[in-house]
Amino acid sequence: MSRPPISRPIVIGLSAVVTAMRGGELQVLTVRPEDVRTHRASDLRGLPFGPFDPAADRTFELALRAFVTAQTGFRLGYVEQLYTFGDLGRDAPLADLGAVEADRGARMVSVGYLALTPEAEDGTEAAAAWRPWTRYFPWEDWRKGRPPVIEAQIAPALAAWAGANAERLGRARDLFALNGAGPWNEERVLDRYELLYEAGLAAEAARDRGRAEGVDLPEPSRFQDVFGRPMMSDHRRILATALGRLRGKLKYRPVVFELMPEAFTLYDLQQAVEAISGVRLHKQNFRRMVERIGLVEGLGRQRTETGGRPAELFRYRREAARGAMGLSLPLASEG
Repeated sequence: MSRPPISRPIVIGLSAVVTAMRGGELQVLTVRPEDVRTHRASDLRGLPFGPFDPAADRTFELALRAFVTAQTGFRLGYVEQLYTFGDLGRDAPLADLGAVEADRGARMVSVGYLALTPEAEDGTEAAAAWRPWTRYFPWEDWRKGRPPVIEAQIAPALAAWAGANAERLGRARDLFALNGAGPWNEERVLDRYELLYEAGLAAEAARDRGRAEGVDLPEPSRFQDVFGRPMMSDHRRILATALGRLRGKLKYRPVVFELMPEAFTLYDLQQAVEAISGVRLHKQNFRRMVERIGLVEGLGRQRTETGGRPAELFRYRREAARGAMGLSLPLASEG
């Protein structure tokens, strides 16, 4: 008589991608918690995170809000669940709770959340810091045109990895718009990061593959910035998911206004949309589109921009947002 298989314990990790605008850039709130294995701060930054305790935590979201406040001193406002990663037997970034006590033989399930806030307030904890998303995905920023790093380093590295494999070459061409393969799809942030991970170009890949083979490798200390700054655990994967989700939602929900202050100029709004989407927009076409959808109204006063002409201030008409579409992206090259 065969014995039933021994089940592995399941540990659920919760992570938050907290975003805000600061200095015209989309910033993400990061932490450097102490690792229980080394008893010092993690070598890499990560997202606020922690384990879900079924006995003590009533809901995932309440537990997440408590983690974020405890680790950063920041209190969350708007929050939505992103995705649940529980891959087994797949070459993908691995969740790890090295900063908390956890059974090393446990099956990790990682649940990511997206939080938007209109102000990048500094937290009360020294380990917390805001960082621009571009340092983790430099190839995703097309506001000044096609990033040179794609042709100079990413394309050759992917070609060397793919070799004569047509499937790999096709994926690289499609995702990074290589060799005239088609337009850049800004929403496929996760697919591009996972391709770089699979190719061994993301610094987290060597760490995870070693750990999968039973070697408890530390976080990567050497890496090439052209392939983005690595993050602890699977946090860069979660951040990629959040950025792709946010880029997609721009077009069908007025979610960008969750990042705007009570009063803002149309330039502020355009800058926020460009910072999220990673593309440069046509100024006049963008303003005509914003006025057409009717989600903003003038406040009858102006703000004097530094070194520039006074600019009219607007507010978000939240009362008109029910059922409203998001914002289209009139690219600068279109007009």
